[in-house]
Amino acid sequence: MPMTETDAERTVSTDRENAARRVAALNRNDKPFHVVLAQQFDRRTIEELCQLADMIRAIGGSRQGTQFLRTMLSHHRAMLYFIQPSTRTFLSFTAACQIVGIPYNEVRDRSTSSELKGESEEDTIRVLSQYFDLIIMRHPAEGFAERVAHMLNDMPRTIPVINGGSGKDQHPTQAMLDIYTLFRSFGTPASVAHGTGGQEGRGRISAPRYTWNPFAGKTVAFVGDLKRGRTVRSLTYLLCRYPGVRLMFVAPPQLQIEEDILDYISRNGIEYELGDDIRGCIGDCDAIYMTRLQDEWDVDGESKAIDYDRYSLTYDMAKDFKPNLTIMHPLPRRHELDQELDALPQAKYWDQVRNGMWMRAALMASIFNVDVAIRDHYYAYYTF
Repeated sequence: MPMTETDAERTVSTDRENAARRVAALNRNDKPFHVVLAQQFDRRTIEELCQLADMIRAIGGSRQGTQFLRTMLSHHRAMLYFIQPSTRTFLSFTAACQIVGIPYNEVRDRSTSSELKGESEEDTIRVLSQYFDLIIMRHPAEGFAERVAHMLNDMPRTIPVINGGSGKDQHPTQAMLDIYTLFRSFGTPASVAHGTGGQEGRGRISAPRYTWNPFAGKTVAFVGDLKRGRTVRSLTYLLCRYPGVRLMFVAPPQLQIEEDILDYISRNGIEYELGDDIRGCIGDCDAIYMTRLQDEWDVDGESKAIDYDRYSLTYDMAKDFKPNLTIMHPLPRRHELDQELDALPQAKYWDQVRNGMWMRAALMASIFNVDVAIRDHYYAYYTF
């Protein structure tokens, strides 16, 4: 039986109420306390964190500024509980901890923990919560970080959790560094990204103001394994905060973005298009987000039959690029992103890597409420 308009409206209302409840359980004082879902970041929060990341970047450009930042969280301790393989996310978080002065320890192998003796993951987290003030975690199971956040909310001593990647579902801090990269790539009218001479953190610079919509009229394409790409899902949630953006999803039919994301896009009034060949859309793109084939999620080697050349960006396509195209990739890459593209001005994936540590430092500063002190320091010494 077809769904009536009333039924459809009721479904949308229920979905929004459920999302609002999930977000409310993870936030404190209208901002993220646990960083678990990309849906926690509204437009104001996104832009405030982008500003804060720019401020930290500027302050960290001098020895005195670096020493100031290292006093911010030196009285706290962080645990990096990474039981899924990671290079960039793990090192980005360790670098971010060093920027804001928070000492950290790590668990990266279950065989070195009491889980080998039969301790549950939940009990491991409960134990860690007694030693540390923050848990940054990467886990192969979808929803695990959110479940842990709820568990810690019920503990006598509640500490924040940051989701550094949760199964095929969410990667909110990657989405934040991605949208930060897009802000910087599309240009800000008063960015604090560069001071005198274009060097990071040098010179006196004007206060940042992200008060306009840089995504209006822009086309952002996601290419590759979108069904299993948690970075794509999370960034899509954030881009839907910006009316006028146009999204394209280019993927093999069996790896196309899933319906729950398309429903979310439609509910937010964002235009989108599905495609199956990168060459047919490359000339329309202002940003293109490449992803690798995530065959680690294969059950029976089903990805082997896919011709991934149709979803690969090669140097010979550069003639069709817009001059200000932004090419992104969450990395690691395989053959889907030609290494000959690395030297082109459109290649921003190395910027993504660097932007990650600044954004993650900003997130930790915000969680522990030292963002105000950083802003005051910035306005006192780095503006005119």
